[in-house]
Amino acid sequence: MLPGAEPWSSGDGDAGVLVLHGFTGNPTSMRGVAEALAGAGFAVELPLLPGHGTAVEDMLPTRWSDWSAGAEAAWQRLAGRCERTMVAGLSMGGTLSCWLAARHPEIAGIAVVNPLVKAPDDAFRSAIRDLLDSGTEVAPGIGSDIAKPGAVESAYEGTPLEAALSLFDGVAALEASLPEITCPVLLLSSRDDHVVEPASGDLLEQSAGGPVERVWLERSFHVATLDWDAPVIEERVVAFARQVLGS
Repeated sequence: MLPGAEPWSSGDGDAGVLVLHGFTGNPTSMRGVAEALAGAGFAVELPLLPGHGTAVEDMLPTRWSDWSAGAEAAWQRLAGRCERTMVAGLSMGGTLSCWLAARHPEIAGIAVVNPLVKAPDDAFRSAIRDLLDSGTEVAPGIGSDIAKPGAVESAYEGTPLEAALSLFDGVAALEASLPEITCPVLLLSSRDDHVVEPASGDLLEQSAGGPVERVWLERSFHVATLDWDAPVIEERVVAFARQVLGS
């Protein structure tokens, strides 16, 4: 287990928040958000998704079905002890937040930071398949896209390519379900994101079936929860949780 990558759970009560990390990352990227929510009196579930938080080799066989099942199981645990729930997520955690909200209309709201909800184009996916055909299983990592000097994400140094293609397949399937998200959405978007294109946030803003409030993060890159805007994110997510959960 990487230092700080263990799952984290806190509290009980009527209102709870599921908090989800990103692709090749682990709970450290969302720990600040989780602790801010717990400090505001909410029950919190911050799981470690399958294949993450140890060594990149453990992620090689995992797929979208594993991460979505992990998110579903964590939400079920939270819903089993809380009457009202919402979900917050970064990057793929935002993808999974949207996926859960489309499946479970009883979710009161989602707060997503730079979520991936628009799949890369065919040319990009074809290039990944070419790398796989050439024998490359792991490409350079996507972690630590952070503007703040000295801030580092505890993510894998490599990106498992088969797993990435599976993520893109999951995102492509999710696109058609975005109108089924009828709960309120807090969308936090970095102006300068080198991992997820702004078009992804645009698509969610345009397609979600519920009200969307978009907040632009002016000083942070992709992993904004560890960047200059981390305090803004924590403050806005807590305020949103109070709004949708009534606590």
